[in-house]
Amino acid sequence: MKPPPVEAVVRARGLLPSLSPAEQRVARVVIDEAATVARLTITELAERAHSSESTVIRFCRALGFAGYSELRLTLAGEAGRAYEAATSDEPVGSDISPGDELAQVVKKIAFADARAVEETAAQIDIAVLEQVVGLVAGARRVDIYGVGASAFVATDFQQKLHRIGRIAYAWSDTHVALTSAALLDERDVAFGISHTGTTSDTIDAFTLAGQRGARTVALTNFPKSPITRVADLVLTTAARETTFRSGAMASRLAQLTVIDCVFVGVAQRTYQETRTALDATFAAVRGRRIGTDRRRG
Repeated sequence: MKPPPVEAVVRARGLLPSLSPAEQRVARVVIDEAATVARLTITELAERAHSSESTVIRFCRALGFAGYSELRLTLAGEAGRAYEAATSDEPVGSDISPGDELAQVVKKIAFADARAVEETAAQIDIAVLEQVVGLVAGARRVDIYGVGASAFVATDFQQKLHRIGRIAYAWSDTHVALTSAALLDERDVAFGISHTGTTSDTIDAFTLAGQRGARTVALTNFPKSPITRVADLVLTTAARETTFRSGAMASRLAQLTVIDCVFVGVAQRTYQETRTALDATFAAVRGRRIGTDRRRG
């Protein structure tokens, strides 16, 4: 089945940091008021964004549309699908406000997290994913760089690969990451994880790994961020930021979704080795669970 097209709002959110200030004003109106924009003329949108019609056209082309009419039609279709899927109490597109009751906060966070996973899955470039899976499956070792929240995702990826017998290391300390990157070569893969794509700690180690000959894969929310300029391959997420940074959890869930896709792809490609490794690692920790037989055969 053909995957659904990437939503215009998702594309606009991902490209936001790379747009000019005037284009960003247009993008923010589209992101915040997509259904309304579908009913506006180009002049009305330009006025609403305190911009010009030519800026609106440049914004449309940055998103891959031929012009404003194509953007309006796309937004109208997306608004219709969102309306059909919505229920009366579903907080579609809403943010957390100081007056929200805790039950409403829970609903909004759950909605944002679920949308991050759904939108990330919808926009994954399968051709790029196939290439990444092939690189990881054939690598001598995989070095994974990530700091802050991305460090947790890097560690999860390392643990997954280790369980199926792949040599992988997750580095969150800049000095250790740099010294590790300096020892890589063309047999290896470097994986840089950064939600913003602007984290210098990750980018520096990632860049050095590429200079040493390793193939480089970036995972970021923004396809034109600095980390993508030094990457051989780029995988993207589609998580939105919200008040009180509940988006931080959404970004991790989106990253973990992509990591799971890579991991399962590698596991499929190395099926027999994977089954043997999973059986061995499961047996190794089986006795650590309370209520199980700790005796060895």
